[in-house]
Amino acid sequence: MMYAVRVHHFGGPEVLKWEQIDKPKPGPGEVLVRIEAVGVNPVDTYVRSGASGPRSFPYIPGTDGAGVVEGLGPEVDEWKVGDRVYLTGSLTGTYAQYATCQVDLLFPLPEKVSFAQGAAIYVPYSTAYRALFQRGRAKAGEWVLVHGASGGVGLAAVQWAVSRGLNVIGTAGSEAGREAVLEQGAQHVLSHRQEGYMEEVVALTGGQGPALIIEMLANLNLQKDLEIVAQHGRIVVVGNRGNLDFNPRAAMSKDADVLGLLLFNTPPEEMRDIQAAIGAGLQAGFLKPVVSRRFPLEQAHLAHQAVLEPGALGKIVLLPWV
Repeated sequence: MMYAVRVHHFGGPEVLKWEQIDKPKPGPGEVLVRIEAVGVNPVDTYVRSGASGPRSFPYIPGTDGAGVVEGLGPEVDEWKVGDRVYLTGSLTGTYAQYATCQVDLLFPLPEKVSFAQGAAIYVPYSTAYRALFQRGRAKAGEWVLVHGASGGVGLAAVQWAVSRGLNVIGTAGSEAGREAVLEQGAQHVLSHRQEGYMEEVVALTGGQGPALIIEMLANLNLQKDLEIVAQHGRIVVVGNRGNLDFNPRAAMSKDADVLGLLLFNTPPEEMRDIQAAIGAGLQAGFLKPVVSRRFPLEQAHLAHQAVLEPGALGKIVLLPWV
């Protein structure tokens, strides 16, 4: 037996139920992982609320996690019991004490990276890499503006961009968040709550505007992004929470690209490239996941409230064994 969080119908955080259920067993080509930490992402709340399409009920939420290989199914020789791993998804859901995973959904977790940090890897660092380099075509020496740079994806984007020689401007809503962005190597950090900060972005880039903008809240910022992005610039929409009216002429006048991103649309070969880059970055030490808050797994409903609050700082994780 094990404890897990399950959802029996769509709704608010209150539909996350702490239940005792059977521990899953790994089948052919599968691995059983004892989950030591679970990553909480905004997308988890969208799925729970029904905003991301139909699901079969009941289900265990979660794609991100880290732990230790507990058991091997038939035909598995890539892993051994006791291996430290981080997950890029699972067959049974990660909001649980145990999860079964296909072998290709697991990646080695270096000893110097904690389980809590391991749970903060997959969605934030994969999303940030895809936004910057696969969709955004970032090049060394360019200016990049990272909106909401103090959140999990934002800090990952700053670390990636700095490691590849980009000039980084980040925004954050709190003083602690702005300090965190600077600590990760951004050249400049601004308050997105301060009037006129977009004009300051243009000034910091020598009047040209950033070549690339990573946008976490398009419904608030997309029109302003189009007004300040550089000629032939790119805007990658990572997050959005509503509708907006905007004038497409701003994109036309600059030959600017507005690019959408949903991590789960990533082609397999591009996802393999992302995970290889993440592994190298963790080993080299320039990727350092920042964990800000920890909740017991049974308090997942509180974590789902916290992950949508303004002023995010790093990653929120759940701990199944406290």
